[in-house]
Amino acid sequence: MSEKVSNAPVALTTFDNPFSPFTQFDDWFIWDTTHGYNSCGYLARIARTSSQLTDEENNVEIERAIDEIIALDFMNIYRKVRAGEEISS
Repeated sequence: MSEKVSNAPVALTTFDNPFSPFTQFDDWFIWDTTHGYNSCGYLARIARTSSQLTDEENNVEIERAIDEIIALDFMNIYRKVRAGEEISS
């Protein structure tokens, strides 16, 4: 199990998406879907979030799911970014 190194929110993105899912979500989402990734849908299928969990518990689960997606990503398409991290493609 991975250890959380920061309290900053995390997001799933792809190596070639030049937009930030935190500050440029609309552009990021359009890029992601038009290139066929559908990262939000993929993450939603893997993360076991619930309205009965706290925000912190859901955030931990989202990060766990992102780590799982990356661990299984044999094509090295996906990466995890933290809020405030510079996006470079």
